[in-house]
Order: sequence, then structure tokens, then C-alpha cells
Amino acid sequence: MLFAVQHGELRDLYDKVAAGERISEADALRLFETKDLNALGAIADFARQRKVGRRASFILNRYINYSNYCILSCQFCSFARKKRDADGFQLSVAEIAAKAREALALGITELHIVGGLHPTLPFSFYTDMLRALRALDPRLQLKAFTAIEILHLAWLAKLPVDQTLSALREAGLDSLTGGGAEIFRKEVRSAIARGKESAEEYLDVHRTWHRQGGRSTCTMLFGHVESLADRVDHLGRLRALQDETRGFVGFVPLPYQPEHNAIPVSHPPTGFDALRTIAVSRVFLDNFDHITAYWVGLGLKLAQLALSFGADDLHGIILEEHIFHMAGAKTPQLQTETEMIKAIREAGCIPVQRNTFYEPVRILEDAESPTLAEPSQTSTLLEQNLATD
Repeated sequence: MLFAVQHGELRDLYDKVAAGERISEADALRLFETKDLNALGAIADFARQRKVGRRASFILNRYINYSNYCILSCQFCSFARKKRDADGFQLSVAEIAAKAREALALGITELHIVGGLHPTLPFSFYTDMLRALRALDPRLQLKAFTAIEILHLAWLAKLPVDQTLSALREAGLDSLTGGGAEIFRKEVRSAIARGKESAEEYLDVHRTWHRQGGRSTCTMLFGHVESLADRVDHLGRLRALQDETRGFVGFVPLPYQPEHNAIPVSHPPTGFDALRTIAVSRVFLDNFDHITAYWVGLGLKLAQLALSFGADDLHGIILEEHIFHMAGAKTPQLQTETEMIKAIREAGCIPVQRNTFYEPVRILEDAESPTLAEPSQTSTLLEQNLATD
């Protein structure tokens, strides 16, 4: 495949990447516009293997959405509810701790916690939640809150963002999530998420967290009303902040789910679009070590294929994901450890169980078996837990 690249229309960009040179935003737009997906994938795979070799990672984690009540009404969101809605929910700290305790028994290492901007919960609810979860197991990594949640919590606490983040860190927060980035271009943001934080506010929350020594992921929601140039602009702003802080541990491109929301989309993201977006992200974000193929939005088979198009991570076993499924995702609610390892091996990669910061927990060479729990046991426990949750 590389031979075709070396003699095709993308030869100059392959040469740049091979030489370790940074591609420009104009170069990235060319990559987005090419119809030669194989050539693009070959360049991205080259960049990926230079970063991580044959390794591809996953994490044993659980999602907890503490509430879907939200004061905002983002046009694309199918998750948020108002207090008057019958299908709204709110968990107590005790209920959240119980879910975490069940998941710890399955061997998870991370809780991924986000929710709506709740109209009445006090700031103490969030710090009490973190402390209760930290008390369960000091090794459990707590990845929580999007940038807009942090701004909401700062408003509740009547504190500047930096002091709010310090208080959350003291209570047990390990990492910020990357959600809420959507598309940074102001015109697009106004069309899909009017009233949400601006691009500058999103980036500044992460900048502030990074300056405190914290780490986070970042995202891009693609395949709605944005242009390819808007995607490149978005990636450019993330790359610039990473140059400044080196605080992002991974990038997660998220395909838009067109069902159950107020934004009409004539051409939702296809498999071709998802693969090219992952590939361009890998080539352009040269200062990011990891690109995640989010199987919840892609489906496991397409995410597996993305491991040959620049991605080196499949995210986690998840368990009880609400946001994408309420938007219409038809993927399962979880993948077992066994399935993740199998998908990675079938793609010709070496499975690596990672932690929140993409650091290896276990490297599973071809002949090695998992040691935290036997695959069959993990699968059975997960399926039982999902059925009774």
C-alpha cells in the first residue's frame, strides 16, 4: 500500500510525514478531500506505527451518568431532560458508589463520570461524590466532568475556574473528560449547541487543568453541519494547545448520531468519513500520542478497521453508556474484555490494557492470557450486571 502512496497524488505529504515534518492545515484539508482512502490510511498507519508500534489499547472502565437533568437545550443532544420530563433521572451519592462498587468487582480501573448541568444540585454534591468514590479504592482512577460542567461547577461554587479545579482535585478528581468540544467554529457551534461554552472557554478550562499538572482527553463531534475546513480548524486549535501544555493524553473523534435530536442531517457520517477523519487526525495531530476509535459510536467492527487507519485505542468495555444510545446508537451497551482483546489481535496488533492516562497496565503478547480475571468470568459478570442494572 505504501508503494501506491509513494507514487500517487499524496506522495509529497507522505514524504513530509516520513521525514518527521509537520503537515499544515492546508495539507490536512487535502487529506480530507482525497478520494484515495487506502493511500490516506497507509500514511496514517505509518504515523501510528512510528508512535506506538503494533500496540493497540483498551481500558476496563464503567460509565456513570449521575443525572440527565440539564439547564441547557443543545440542539444535537438527545440525553438532556428537564425536571418535568418523565424519563429524567438523578442518582444519589450512595447509588453512584453502589454502581462503582459493583464495577470494581469486575476489575475496572476507571470511572468515567459526566452528566447534565443540573439546575439544583449544590457544589458539595460533586465533591462528596468524588470523595465517596475515592474511598472505595485509592487505585481507582476518576475521570469526570466536561469543560462546560466545570464552568457550571465554578458558578455553583462561586469560585474561579482554577480554584474550582483545585477543589475537585483535592476531592479525588484524576482527569477531565474531553466531551463538549463539538466543533469549535463559532457559526457551527451556534447552530448545534447555542448557549454552550465557547471554543475559547473549552480550551481555557483544559489549559488551566494542564497548568495545574492535570491531564485530559479531547474530542471532536463530526458529521453534522460542519465543513471539512471546520474540522481542520478544530484540529488546529487542539494541536496549538497541545504545543503549549502537552496536557492531552489522547484524542477521540466522535461520529454524530443523527436520530432523536433537532438537527436535520442529510448525510450522517459514513464508514468512509469516519476512517478518513481518524486517519487525518493521526497525521495532523503529531503532538498527540494516542488516537481513539470510539467503538460505541462506530461499532466494534469499524473501530477494529480503524486500527489500520491511524487509531491505536478502542476505548473501554464501557458498561451502561447513555449519551450515544439515547441519540440512537445501535451498538451494544458494553464490550467484554475478551471481545476487545480478540478485535485487537484480529487487526494484527498487540493488545494492551491501559489506564486513564494511556499508560500500560498489561501487555498481552500473542500467547499471553489476561491475569486480572479470566475472560469467560469477566464476560459472565458483565452480562449479569447489565441484565440486573
